[in-house]
Amino acid sequence: MVNVISSVIGYPRIGEKREWKRALESFWSKKISKDELTTKLEDIRLKNLQKLKNFGVDLIPVGDFSLYDHVLDTSAIFGIVPKRFKYSGGPVSLDTYFDIARGNDEAIASEMTKWFNTNYHYIVPEFEDSTPQLVENRPLAYYKEAKEKLGIDGKPVVLGPVTFIKLAKDQEDNFETRLKQFAPLYGQILKELEDAGATWIQIDEPSLTGQFSAEELTVIHTLYEELAQAAPNVKIILQTYFEKVTHYKEITALPVHGIGLDFVHGDSLGQLKEFGFPKNKVLAAGVVDGRNVWRADLDAKLDILDQIQVHVDPNRLIIQPASTLLHVPVTTKTEEQLDPIIKGGLSFADEKIAEIVLLKKAIEGGKGAIYDELIENREERKALNASSYRQNKKVKETVENLTEKDVNRPATFANRIIEQDKRFELPLLPTTTIGSLPQTAEVRQTRSKWRRGDITIEQYEAFINGQIDKWIKIQEEIGIDVLVHGEFERTDMVEYFGEKFAGFAVTKFGWVQSYGSRCVKPPLILGDVAFSEPITVKESVYAQSLTEKPVKGMLTGPVTILNWSFVRDDIPRVDVQNQIALALRDEILALEENDIKIIQVDEPALREGLPLDPSKKGAYLEAAVYAFKLATAAVENDTQIHTHMCYSDFNEIIDSISALDADVISIETSRSHGEIIEAFETNTYDKEIGLGVYDIHSPRVPSKDEIKHNIHRALKTIHPKQFWINPDCGLKTRQEKETIAALEVMIEAANEIRKEQLEIVKS
Repeated sequence: MVNVISSVIGYPRIGEKREWKRALESFWSKKISKDELTTKLEDIRLKNLQKLKNFGVDLIPVGDFSLYDHVLDTSAIFGIVPKRFKYSGGPVSLDTYFDIARGNDEAIASEMTKWFNTNYHYIVPEFEDSTPQLVENRPLAYYKEAKEKLGIDGKPVVLGPVTFIKLAKDQEDNFETRLKQFAPLYGQILKELEDAGATWIQIDEPSLTGQFSAEELTVIHTLYEELAQAAPNVKIILQTYFEKVTHYKEITALPVHGIGLDFVHGDSLGQLKEFGFPKNKVLAAGVVDGRNVWRADLDAKLDILDQIQVHVDPNRLIIQPASTLLHVPVTTKTEEQLDPIIKGGLSFADEKIAEIVLLKKAIEGGKGAIYDELIENREERKALNASSYRQNKKVKETVENLTEKDVNRPATFANRIIEQDKRFELPLLPTTTIGSLPQTAEVRQTRSKWRRGDITIEQYEAFINGQIDKWIKIQEEIGIDVLVHGEFERTDMVEYFGEKFAGFAVTKFGWVQSYGSRCVKPPLILGDVAFSEPITVKESVYAQSLTEKPVKGMLTGPVTILNWSFVRDDIPRVDVQNQIALALRDEILALEENDIKIIQVDEPALREGLPLDPSKKGAYLEAAVYAFKLATAAVENDTQIHTHMCYSDFNEIIDSISALDADVISIETSRSHGEIIEAFETNTYDKEIGLGVYDIHSPRVPSKDEIKHNIHRALKTIHPKQFWINPDCGLKTRQEKETIAALEVMIEAANEIRKEQLEIVKS
């Protein structure tokens, strides 16, 4: 008799309708107490666990829940708190925990960056000279809670020591030393879980998909030997995801009970066939995509599982998603407004769990055990593939007939910038913002009223124009050189375009966590993408009519729209990316025809989409550059193209950034304390650039000295004639008062440094 185990690696923490987000923000705004926050979060957590129990999942994850970020949780477990937060030891208080993430009046927040190649952001650990200690065993608390309150003997989830150290700042030179520091602490966590009755423990090590030296692999093996000895009666699942593991033979030989591999991204199946799998281990096979939302092809998944069983005894098989379900929405049940053809092709977190349970049932009892479900699966998928959404022949023909002429501007940057300087006559060190301005409760409420039909489109547009009018005046009073209209009409920088382009659909409750309480609602790219009518022209033209200063047209780039959407999986992603670029090209030309001559095409997600597999990076970057140029190359020489990127390691993509051929690029650098500038210290960059001079993700208002320090650091490497001054990202999530105060400080600092530079020229 075959006995297969079903498992889930992790579950969305935000709640079906973002109850988690509302609880956090209510606490931060002092509307609820710590006790009320604790109660609300516990209720969400227990409802999630009960749902997994009701689905019949065998191994239910506990400890994957977080108050903000699971990497920050791990820092708190070990008392890893930057010195500037004046931590005195013991369990990390809730206030200190949130201060690390968000900053306070006395200390800037810790750096935030992308979690591997996803749109999730984690708080970067800062070890400094601290000695880690186990100050709070959070996995143990979550395990006991599930057991005592729901009768669930859960699978505690722990972020592994290799990954935690690799994600931290300044770890490169002391990896072995750090592992030795953390080994007994992780051993203590496992031992305490074992004593409490835990049978299975999941240790997440996504970093093991990366490159390691022979010496590092030896140290990692020794570490896991110690962990196995610390809790000999616990079954450890070493969980990897997001790609195939680079050192397959070494990783599968580690002294653990089970190995979790991703059979969706990368070629884990090929590795399994080539190298086999240890007979004494369990394989946790990630066969359902945990990062996209399309219904799994159950026949194809069963075929993969059949191939796996050639090498792995089915009684030593765990069936699970390929990654945590943190990256997909909770359930399709609430999406009642969607076309049934679209909804029938979707699978969010809950539906993916149902797919896992069905696959288990089919392995144990044969395909006949899920006959009706297989028929439904085939019919729903076939209906979407045959629908009109995927039959736009004109779009397909245009993509197939592209030439090099379509992706190159007629003049070089050196010649273009001369024409642009004459047109705009901007001062030295021009100032601007990244695009969005604060969306107040009034803005959101008015949008909701319009969507519900409580006010007319004319009333809504009049309100939006009023906001634009207000903020054009504010920007002029502050003294900003290049203005923005504020994007008050937009819900999200990607979803907004998903609402307008053909080939997209948007959900009502399809939220996923991006960073902290910030949730986004990625649109669905379900068909062929095409331009229908101008999207941003009306608001941009109105804003420009209010001022003599240039107003930027604001668009989201093709790579970011692709990476921040749920993308159809029936054609190559690069084809979808080029379809988006062509649609944006029409929008850019519409802006230019209406005399909007500075156009920003944001690509904050270009770096995050970079494949983890080094062999795939070159092709990805080449395709990204191609799509950006396809969208932007048709403009006139005196039209200035800007782009924006954030939270990235730019050293490895600096050549691609230059190849985009954007006239001006703005980059986040404030939270990384100027480290991104190092990329420009060791590489020549011949275009114009703005390095974000203050962090907008923290509610604090920066000091003038902080901003001047960031500017001075940049000017050591970048010529003043190349340099723009701007915040590090859009200001949508900030309050009006703090935004105005911060921008005033930024302009004051810019004016002082501009004066310094002019004095230098005179002397």
